[in-house]
Amino acid sequence: MMPVSMVGRAGELAELDRAWSILAADRRPAPTVAVITGAAGVGKSLLVAAALDGFAPRPAVVLSGAARVHSPAPYDWLAAVLSGRDTSRLDLPPDALAWLAQQPTAPRERYAPGTLLRLAVRTVRLLVGAGPAVLVVEDLHSLDPASLNLIGELATAADLPALLMVATRPTAESVAPDLAVRALSRLCGVRGAVRQHLGPLCPAEVAEVLSQVYAGSRPSGRLVAAVWRRTGGNPYALTELLAAHAGQSPDALLRPAPAQHPPVPRPPAHRRPASRPAAPDEAELTGREVEVLGCLVAGMSNKQAAKALGISVRTVTVHVSNLLRKTGSASRTEVALWAVQHRLQVRTPVDG
Repeated sequence: MMPVSMVGRAGELAELDRAWSILAADRRPAPTVAVITGAAGVGKSLLVAAALDGFAPRPAVVLSGAARVHSPAPYDWLAAVLSGRDTSRLDLPPDALAWLAQQPTAPRERYAPGTLLRLAVRTVRLLVGAGPAVLVVEDLHSLDPASLNLIGELATAADLPALLMVATRPTAESVAPDLAVRALSRLCGVRGAVRQHLGPLCPAEVAEVLSQVYAGSRPSGRLVAAVWRRTGGNPYALTELLAAHAGQSPDALLRPAPAQHPPVPRPPAHRRPASRPAAPDEAELTGREVEVLGCLVAGMSNKQAAKALGISVRTVTVHVSNLLRKTGSASRTEVALWAVQHRLQVRTPVDG
Protein backbone atom coordinates (compact mmCIF):
# COMPACT_ATOMS: atom_id res chain seq x y z
CA MET A 1 0.00 0.00 0.00
CA MET A 2 1.27 3.46 -0.87
CA PRO A 3 2.07 5.55 2.23
CA VAL A 4 -0.65 8.02 3.18
CA SER A 5 1.71 10.95 2.60
CA MET A 6 2.15 9.87 -1.04
CA VAL A 7 -1.54 9.75 -1.95
CA GLY A 8 -2.03 11.66 -5.18
CA ARG A 9 1.68 11.64 -6.04
CA ALA A 10 2.02 8.32 -7.91
CA GLY A 11 2.52 10.02 -11.28
CA GLU A 12 5.25 12.29 -9.94
CA LEU A 13 7.03 9.36 -8.29
CA ALA A 14 6.94 7.37 -11.53
CA GLU A 15 8.33 10.31 -13.50
CA LEU A 16 11.22 10.78 -11.08
CA ASP A 17 11.93 7.05 -11.16
CA ARG A 18 12.11 7.12 -14.97
CA ALA A 19 14.50 10.07 -14.90
CA TRP A 20 16.77 8.21 -12.50
CA SER A 21 16.64 4.94 -14.46
CA ILE A 22 17.65 6.69 -17.68
CA LEU A 23 20.52 8.51 -15.98
CA ALA A 24 21.78 5.38 -14.20
CA ALA A 25 21.78 3.37 -17.45
CA ASP A 26 23.47 6.03 -19.59
CA ARG A 27 27.07 5.19 -20.44
CA ARG A 28 27.85 8.84 -21.18
CA PRO A 29 26.06 10.54 -18.32
CA ALA A 30 25.05 14.17 -18.23
CA PRO A 31 23.19 15.97 -15.44
CA THR A 32 19.45 15.38 -15.24
CA VAL A 33 17.33 18.01 -13.52
CA ALA A 34 14.01 17.63 -11.70
CA VAL A 35 12.37 20.78 -10.34
CA ILE A 36 9.52 20.34 -7.84
CA THR A 37 7.54 23.44 -6.92
CA GLY A 38 4.59 24.04 -4.64
CA ALA A 39 3.32 25.93 -1.64
CA ALA A 40 4.37 25.14 1.91
CA GLY A 41 3.02 21.84 3.19
CA VAL A 42 2.22 20.17 -0.14
CA GLY A 43 4.84 17.45 0.42
CA LYS A 44 7.81 18.42 -1.74
CA SER A 45 10.39 17.04 0.69
CA LEU A 46 8.35 13.89 1.27
CA LEU A 47 8.13 13.31 -2.48
CA VAL A 48 11.90 13.64 -2.82
CA ALA A 49 12.47 11.26 0.11
CA ALA A 50 10.01 8.70 -1.26
CA ALA A 51 11.60 8.85 -4.71
CA LEU A 52 15.07 8.36 -3.25
CA ASP A 53 13.86 5.40 -1.24
CA GLY A 54 12.52 3.70 -4.35
CA PHE A 55 15.38 4.36 -6.79
CA ALA A 56 16.91 1.27 -8.41
CA PRO A 57 19.78 0.85 -8.75
CA ARG A 58 20.56 2.57 -5.49
CA PRO A 59 22.48 5.86 -5.91
CA ALA A 60 26.17 5.44 -5.24
CA VAL A 61 26.23 8.92 -3.71
CA VAL A 62 23.53 11.17 -2.28
CA LEU A 63 24.42 14.79 -1.53
CA SER A 64 21.67 16.75 0.22
CA GLY A 65 21.72 20.31 1.48
CA ALA A 66 19.54 23.28 2.40
CA ALA A 67 19.78 26.82 3.70
CA ARG A 68 20.47 27.54 7.34
CA VAL A 69 17.31 27.79 9.44
CA HIS A 70 17.62 31.49 10.27
CA SER A 71 19.79 33.59 7.97
CA PRO A 72 21.40 32.28 4.75
CA ALA A 73 25.15 32.44 4.29
CA PRO A 74 27.30 32.01 1.16
CA TYR A 75 27.34 28.44 -0.15
CA ASP A 76 24.88 27.17 2.46
CA TRP A 77 23.92 24.20 0.27
CA LEU A 78 27.49 23.00 -0.11
CA ALA A 79 28.28 23.68 3.55
CA ALA A 80 25.35 21.45 4.52
CA VAL A 81 26.61 18.74 2.16
CA LEU A 82 30.10 18.91 3.65
CA SER A 83 28.91 18.92 7.25
CA GLY A 84 30.18 15.82 9.03
CA ARG A 85 32.03 14.50 5.96
CA ASP A 86 35.69 13.57 5.89
CA THR A 87 37.14 16.00 3.36
CA SER A 88 40.81 15.35 4.12
CA ARG A 89 41.27 13.34 0.90
CA LEU A 90 39.72 15.90 -1.42
CA ASP A 91 42.24 17.44 -3.79
CA LEU A 92 41.36 21.04 -2.91
CA PRO A 93 43.12 23.96 -1.21
CA PRO A 94 42.42 23.53 2.54
CA ASP A 95 41.66 27.22 3.06
CA ALA A 96 39.10 27.27 0.21
CA LEU A 97 37.49 24.09 1.49
CA ALA A 98 37.27 25.55 4.99
CA TRP A 99 35.56 28.65 3.60
CA LEU A 100 33.10 26.64 1.50
CA ALA A 101 32.29 24.45 4.52
CA GLN A 102 31.71 27.56 6.67
CA GLN A 103 34.20 26.32 9.23
CA PRO A 104 34.88 28.72 12.12
CA THR A 105 38.61 28.43 11.44
CA ALA A 106 38.26 29.57 7.81
CA PRO A 107 40.62 32.46 6.92
CA ARG A 108 39.12 35.91 6.47
CA GLU A 109 40.79 36.32 3.10
CA ARG A 110 38.92 34.33 0.48
CA TYR A 111 39.22 33.62 -3.21
CA ALA A 112 37.67 35.76 -5.93
CA PRO A 113 33.99 34.86 -6.51
CA GLY A 114 34.60 33.21 -9.88
CA THR A 115 37.46 31.12 -8.56
CA LEU A 116 35.45 30.10 -5.51
CA LEU A 117 32.54 29.02 -7.71
CA ARG A 118 34.84 26.84 -9.81
CA LEU A 119 36.25 25.29 -6.63
CA ALA A 120 32.71 24.64 -5.36
CA VAL A 121 31.83 22.81 -8.59
CA ARG A 122 35.06 20.82 -8.34
CA THR A 123 34.21 19.90 -4.75
CA VAL A 124 30.89 18.40 -5.87
CA ARG A 125 32.57 16.58 -8.76
CA LEU A 126 35.07 14.98 -6.39
CA LEU A 127 32.30 13.90 -4.03
CA VAL A 128 30.20 12.45 -6.87
CA GLY A 129 33.12 10.59 -8.42
CA ALA A 130 32.00 8.01 -10.97
CA GLY A 131 28.42 8.15 -9.62
CA PRO A 132 25.64 7.72 -10.33
CA ALA A 133 24.62 10.29 -7.73
CA VAL A 134 21.61 12.24 -6.58
CA LEU A 135 21.99 15.88 -5.57
CA VAL A 136 19.10 17.09 -3.41
CA VAL A 137 18.45 20.82 -3.05
CA GLU A 138 15.88 21.53 -0.34
CA ASP A 139 14.06 24.87 -0.34
CA LEU A 140 15.79 26.61 -3.21
CA HIS A 141 13.78 29.72 -2.32
CA SER A 142 15.73 30.06 0.94
CA LEU A 143 19.19 29.71 -0.57
CA ASP A 144 21.80 32.44 -0.80
CA PRO A 145 22.92 33.88 -4.18
CA ALA A 146 26.21 31.91 -4.18
CA SER A 147 24.33 28.64 -3.72
CA LEU A 148 21.90 29.56 -6.52
CA ASN A 149 24.86 30.14 -8.85
CA LEU A 150 26.38 26.82 -7.83
CA ILE A 151 23.15 24.90 -8.45
CA GLY A 152 22.88 26.49 -11.88
CA GLU A 153 26.46 25.49 -12.71
CA LEU A 154 25.89 21.92 -11.57
CA ALA A 155 22.77 21.64 -13.74
CA THR A 156 24.79 22.43 -16.85
CA ALA A 157 28.10 20.78 -15.89
CA ALA A 158 29.42 18.42 -18.57
CA ASP A 159 29.71 14.72 -17.76
CA LEU A 160 28.38 14.96 -14.21
CA PRO A 161 26.61 11.63 -13.53
CA ALA A 162 23.94 13.04 -11.24
CA LEU A 163 20.22 13.64 -10.91
CA LEU A 164 19.69 17.10 -9.48
CA MET A 165 16.39 17.20 -7.54
CA VAL A 166 15.34 20.71 -6.55
CA ALA A 167 12.38 21.52 -4.28
CA THR A 168 11.19 25.09 -3.88
CA ARG A 169 8.28 27.32 -2.95
CA PRO A 170 7.13 30.08 -5.32
CA THR A 171 9.93 32.50 -6.17
CA ALA A 172 8.00 35.38 -4.56
CA GLU A 173 8.91 33.82 -1.21
CA SER A 174 12.62 33.66 -2.05
CA VAL A 175 15.45 35.33 -0.20
CA ALA A 176 16.56 36.77 -3.55
CA PRO A 177 13.46 36.63 -5.82
CA ASP A 178 15.12 37.90 -9.01
CA LEU A 179 18.04 35.50 -8.66
CA ALA A 180 15.68 32.62 -7.83
CA VAL A 181 13.67 33.31 -11.00
CA ARG A 182 16.86 33.23 -13.08
CA ALA A 183 18.06 30.07 -11.33
CA LEU A 184 14.77 28.25 -11.95
CA SER A 185 14.74 29.40 -15.57
CA ARG A 186 18.23 27.99 -15.99
CA LEU A 187 17.29 24.70 -14.36
CA CYS A 188 14.08 24.25 -16.34
CA GLY A 189 15.94 25.10 -19.54
CA VAL A 190 18.18 22.05 -19.25
CA ARG A 191 17.38 19.50 -21.94
CA GLY A 192 15.06 16.79 -20.63
CA ALA A 193 14.39 18.60 -17.36
CA VAL A 194 11.50 17.24 -15.31
CA ARG A 195 9.11 19.94 -14.12
CA GLN A 196 6.58 19.11 -11.42
CA HIS A 197 4.19 21.36 -9.52
CA LEU A 198 2.46 19.92 -6.47
CA GLY A 199 -0.96 21.29 -5.69
CA PRO A 200 -3.42 20.48 -2.90
CA LEU A 201 -5.17 17.12 -2.75
CA CYS A 202 -8.59 16.88 -4.35
CA PRO A 203 -11.59 15.59 -2.34
CA ALA A 204 -11.19 12.08 -3.77
CA GLU A 205 -7.57 11.97 -2.60
CA VAL A 206 -8.55 13.24 0.84
CA ALA A 207 -11.10 10.41 0.93
CA GLU A 208 -8.31 7.93 0.10
CA VAL A 209 -6.18 9.25 2.96
CA LEU A 210 -9.10 8.92 5.38
CA SER A 211 -9.78 5.38 4.16
CA GLN A 212 -6.19 4.41 4.90
CA VAL A 213 -6.05 6.10 8.29
CA TYR A 214 -9.41 4.71 9.40
CA ALA A 215 -9.03 1.23 7.95
CA GLY A 216 -12.26 -0.74 7.78
CA SER A 217 -14.51 2.28 7.47
CA ARG A 218 -15.61 4.26 4.45
CA PRO A 219 -15.67 8.03 5.01
CA SER A 220 -18.96 9.71 4.22
CA GLY A 221 -19.20 12.40 1.59
CA ARG A 222 -20.07 14.89 4.32
CA LEU A 223 -16.93 14.02 6.28
CA VAL A 224 -14.68 14.19 3.20
CA ALA A 225 -16.10 17.55 2.15
CA ALA A 226 -15.71 18.98 5.65
CA VAL A 227 -12.10 17.80 6.00
CA TRP A 228 -11.22 19.03 2.52
CA ARG A 229 -12.67 22.48 3.23
CA ARG A 230 -10.98 22.63 6.61
CA THR A 231 -7.50 21.76 5.28
CA GLY A 232 -7.76 23.14 1.77
CA GLY A 233 -6.41 19.79 0.62
CA ASN A 234 -2.98 20.70 2.00
CA PRO A 235 -1.24 17.43 3.00
CA TYR A 236 0.55 19.04 5.94
CA ALA A 237 -2.65 20.60 7.29
CA LEU A 238 -4.39 17.25 6.81
CA THR A 239 -1.64 15.46 8.74
CA GLU A 240 -1.90 18.01 11.55
CA LEU A 241 -5.68 17.52 11.73
CA LEU A 242 -5.38 13.74 11.84
CA ALA A 243 -2.66 13.93 14.50
CA ALA A 244 -4.84 16.19 16.66
CA HIS A 245 -7.64 13.59 16.58
CA ALA A 246 -5.51 10.44 16.72
CA GLY A 247 -7.25 7.54 18.46
CA GLN A 248 -10.72 9.01 17.98
CA SER A 249 -13.50 8.11 15.57
CA PRO A 250 -13.61 9.71 12.12
CA ASP A 251 -16.56 11.88 13.19
CA ALA A 252 -14.23 13.65 15.62
CA LEU A 253 -12.71 15.40 12.59
CA LEU A 254 -15.92 17.40 12.32
CA ARG A 255 -15.30 18.94 15.73
CA PRO A 256 -12.70 21.60 16.61
CA ALA A 257 -9.32 20.13 17.51
CA PRO A 258 -8.73 19.92 21.28
CA ALA A 259 -6.19 22.38 22.66
CA GLN A 260 -2.85 20.82 23.59
CA HIS A 261 -2.55 23.20 26.55
CA PRO A 262 -4.57 26.16 27.81
CA PRO A 263 -3.77 29.10 25.51
CA VAL A 264 -2.52 32.27 27.12
CA PRO A 265 -4.86 35.20 26.36
CA ARG A 266 -3.48 37.57 23.77
CA PRO A 267 -4.42 41.23 23.43
CA PRO A 268 -6.46 42.20 20.36
CA ALA A 269 -4.42 42.52 17.16
CA HIS A 270 -5.04 46.27 16.93
CA ARG A 271 -3.42 46.72 20.36
CA ARG A 272 -0.23 44.84 19.43
CA PRO A 273 2.54 46.64 17.54
CA ALA A 274 2.71 45.09 14.05
CA SER A 275 6.51 44.88 14.11
CA ARG A 276 6.73 43.16 17.50
CA PRO A 277 6.93 39.36 17.48
CA ALA A 278 4.68 37.46 19.87
CA ALA A 279 6.06 37.40 23.39
CA PRO A 280 7.08 33.96 24.72
CA ASP A 281 4.07 33.80 27.05
CA GLU A 282 1.75 34.42 24.08
CA ALA A 283 3.02 31.49 21.99
CA GLU A 284 0.29 29.44 20.35
CA LEU A 285 1.65 26.06 19.25
CA THR A 286 0.13 23.56 16.84
CA GLY A 287 -0.31 19.94 17.83
CA ARG A 288 2.73 18.85 15.82
CA GLU A 289 4.87 21.65 17.29
CA VAL A 290 3.97 20.39 20.77
CA GLU A 291 5.10 16.90 19.73
CA VAL A 292 8.40 18.23 18.38
CA LEU A 293 8.79 20.27 21.56
CA GLY A 294 8.47 17.02 23.53
CA CYS A 295 11.34 15.60 21.49
CA LEU A 296 13.49 18.65 22.27
CA VAL A 297 12.72 18.30 25.96
CA ALA A 298 13.89 14.68 25.66
CA GLY A 299 17.16 15.92 24.13
CA MET A 300 16.57 14.35 20.72
CA SER A 301 18.32 15.46 17.55
CA ASN A 302 16.25 16.42 14.51
CA LYS A 303 16.94 13.01 12.97
CA GLN A 304 15.82 11.20 16.11
CA ALA A 305 12.69 13.37 16.35
CA ALA A 306 11.83 12.67 12.71
CA LYS A 307 12.12 8.92 13.30
CA ALA A 308 10.06 9.07 16.50
CA LEU A 309 7.27 11.11 14.91
CA GLY A 310 7.32 9.51 11.47
CA ILE A 311 8.01 12.73 9.58
CA SER A 312 10.92 14.05 7.50
CA VAL A 313 14.01 15.65 9.05
CA ARG A 314 13.33 18.80 7.04
CA THR A 315 9.81 19.01 8.49
CA VAL A 316 11.26 18.73 11.99
CA THR A 317 13.69 21.52 11.14
CA VAL A 318 10.81 23.75 10.07
CA HIS A 319 8.95 23.01 13.32
CA VAL A 320 12.06 23.78 15.38
CA SER A 321 12.44 27.08 13.53
CA ASN A 322 8.80 27.91 14.28
CA LEU A 323 9.29 27.03 17.95
CA LEU A 324 12.34 29.31 18.18
CA ARG A 325 10.39 32.15 16.61
CA LYS A 326 7.17 31.68 18.59
CA THR A 327 8.87 31.33 21.96
CA GLY A 328 11.53 33.98 21.36
CA SER A 329 14.27 31.44 22.06
CA ALA A 330 17.77 31.52 20.62
CA SER A 331 18.52 27.80 20.82
CA ARG A 332 16.99 24.34 21.16
CA THR A 333 18.02 24.28 24.80
CA GLU A 334 16.18 27.54 25.48
CA VAL A 335 13.04 26.13 23.83
CA ALA A 336 13.19 23.06 26.09
CA LEU A 337 13.69 25.26 29.15
CA TRP A 338 10.76 27.41 28.02
CA ALA A 339 8.54 24.32 28.00
CA VAL A 340 9.66 23.36 31.49
CA GLN A 341 9.22 26.88 32.85
CA HIS A 342 5.69 27.09 31.45
CA ARG A 343 4.87 23.59 32.73
CA LEU A 344 3.57 22.48 29.37
CA GLN A 345 2.22 18.95 29.18
CA VAL A 346 4.43 17.65 26.38
CA ARG A 347 4.87 14.01 25.50
CA THR A 348 8.46 12.81 25.11
CA PRO A 349 8.37 9.97 22.56
CA VAL A 350 11.00 7.26 22.58
CA ASP A 351 13.29 7.13 19.57
CA GLY A 352 12.86 3.54 18.52
